[in-house]
Amino acid sequence: MKTSLTLSALIILFASCNSKTASETPVAAENTDQPETEIAPIDTTPKVTGIGGIFFYTEDPDATKDWYAKNLGLEFNEWGSTSFDSRNVDRPDEINSLQWTLFKTGDAYFSPSKKEFMVNYQVQNIEGLVRNLKANGVTIVDSIATYEYGKFVHLMDPDGNKIELYEPIDNGN
Repeated sequence: MKTSLTLSALIILFASCNSKTASETPVAAENTDQPETEIAPIDTTPKVTGIGGIFFYTEDPDATKDWYAKNLGLEFNEWGSTSFDSRNVDRPDEINSLQWTLFKTGDAYFSPSKKEFMVNYQVQNIEGLVRNLKANGVTIVDSIATYEYGKFVHLMDPDGNKIELYEPIDNGN
């Protein structure tokens, strides 16, 4: 009995080691000069992935924009921002943009913060991140707002800085 059980276990083990799923079975390649590409699993961990924007107060936004344009060559879009585009090192086809924007001193967009700046962090899995932040007792200022270009939510850090989180909508970039 012991021998037949051991023999059966070895047969099952041998069969499982030699069996391959359809995805593991080698297929003859038409062009052997092409290296095999491996698709990496998509990371959905709720976390910051970069800086999405830098916003700060100025007494005279138009004069300050003119100064930056004249002296540093910044160009402003229709929303009053300068966009700095870059490629994601891990996914070179993905283009990320950092928005640099001026606000009139005292603009309510920074409220309830009393600070003169706000940082926008680009994130992935904004819903999961907000759940984690709430579980950690972080003050969430508003609800996640969704627009055609992304999702946004605001929170406060321990020093009273308002932080904007932004998850871009993937438009195939």
